[in-house]
Amino acid sequence: MEIETKDQLLQGLKEVEKWESEQKDLWFWEKLGRLPFVLLDRITPNFVREKLGTAVDEMAVFLETGGSYLVQDEAVYSRFRSRMAGAGQPSGEVAYVAAQAPVKLMDDVARELSESRSTFATVQGATTGIGGIFTLALDIPLLLGTSLKVLQEMALSYGYRPEEKRERLFVVKCLQFASSDIVGKKAILEELSQFDNPAAQKDVMAQLQGWREVVVTYTENFGWKKLFQLVPIAGILFGAYLNRSTVQDVAEAGMMLYRKRRILERLRQAKEPVDVTKSTLQP
Repeated sequence: MEIETKDQLLQGLKEVEKWESEQKDLWFWEKLGRLPFVLLDRITPNFVREKLGTAVDEMAVFLETGGSYLVQDEAVYSRFRSRMAGAGQPSGEVAYVAAQAPVKLMDDVARELSESRSTFATVQGATTGIGGIFTLALDIPLLLGTSLKVLQEMALSYGYRPEEKRERLFVVKCLQFASSDIVGKKAILEELSQFDNPAAQKDVMAQLQGWREVVVTYTENFGWKKLFQLVPIAGILFGAYLNRSTVQDVAEAGMMLYRKRRILERLRQAKEPVDVTKSTLQP
């Protein structure tokens, strides 16, 4: 396989940083949407609150063991296998080869998986939108699960293994980034820039204690959107669109952040001086 040159890696890094700079501000509707969440909280039935509580508990299990959200790597590696020589190699060997694949190939696999999960989320949102507030109780945990799974698939696409607890923390940070405002995004980028720095390993693992705020931020971010899904039947259209856009945003964040991480790792291996503490994202 042909590995990228230094110039190609730097160009790829520039593309990711351009994307980071475009995350400067919340979309107008995202800003507006934070206002009625208190109203949504007041009208939310207890059984929906219980589902949200269950989602929080399941996130704890995911961070600890992966739980039911841990994806199978073969579904991702089979996509590499179909593109690369050596069909029939054991999964472990394919995992190694996938981690050494050109970034462009990683991008292709990541885009395929993103589209597949987005399509699934569209159907899921339409289905749970049929019953309005009653099926909303099922929608939020399902959407959280889909988001976690697509992020794990982004990790595998770029050669990282979500069965490792440390990698699951990176997944959660990607989820948090996708639902944060400008201040939150900047802070997360700074944290992730040191994620692979051995000197910062203790600080990175200490961040596990703050995982609950990720779930709160995530649910608040699309809480207003679910107001449109409270109406039976009409909720089909809103649910389909909103779930698809949510998963697309999460997948894009995961793809870009993992892509940047892989490019920086290869530049370090090439002993090229790169300041990974800086980001083009400005407040």
